[in-house]
Amino acid sequence: MIFRDRRDAGRALARIVGKLHDLGDAVVLGLPRGGVPVAYEVACELNLPLDIFIVRKLGVPGQEELAMGAVASGGTIITNSLIVQELGIPSEVIEAIVKRERLEIERRERAYRDGLPPIPVEGRTAILIDDGLATGASMLAAARALRPRARRVIAAVPIASETTCNELSDEVDQIICATTPQPFFAVGMFYRDFAQTTDEEVRTLLWQARNRRCSRVA
Repeated sequence: MIFRDRRDAGRALARIVGKLHDLGDAVVLGLPRGGVPVAYEVACELNLPLDIFIVRKLGVPGQEELAMGAVASGGTIITNSLIVQELGIPSEVIEAIVKRERLEIERRERAYRDGLPPIPVEGRTAILIDDGLATGASMLAAARALRPRARRVIAAVPIASETTCNELSDEVDQIICATTPQPFFAVGMFYRDFAQTTDEEVRTLLWQARNRRCSRVA
């Protein structure tokens, strides 16, 4: 399946998530930036509150696209020990990158929410949404950060590597991977429009959802 864009994918995902039971207390959490347009459509379709849950990739120095781990809102850190050991990345380098990404998380928390506090997740169902799963590092960090706080954690994505989807199933109460195409090389292959989501778009979608002004796109 090829989606037109992230919001098209979000509407398709909403049809699946909407079949779940016991969502009355749920909050939809989009992983910025690309997960937010997807999460927006799910929240609007199911009339659920929308918020963000920020995860930052820990990129290998000089190969930033290669993730050696991730850090999530609240401080949860996961590292890929195999990559760290194979590349011989010193602990002080990792600590410096973690510190930098934590500062970026704090900046985005302030910017995206316009100073408003996060929606409480304690004792609720948290539906974590991204635009797809490749390695799954970001979703894993988010899930581990939320498990001690939320009553139930559901991960939901329109596109995923089947292997990653299976690996993450032990980390959440339920996982929804709408499509797991074979072969799988990259999330963006399954979107006609995979342009980068901007900070302004994230702020706008959060504001619209918060004020019950969900917009529909053709």
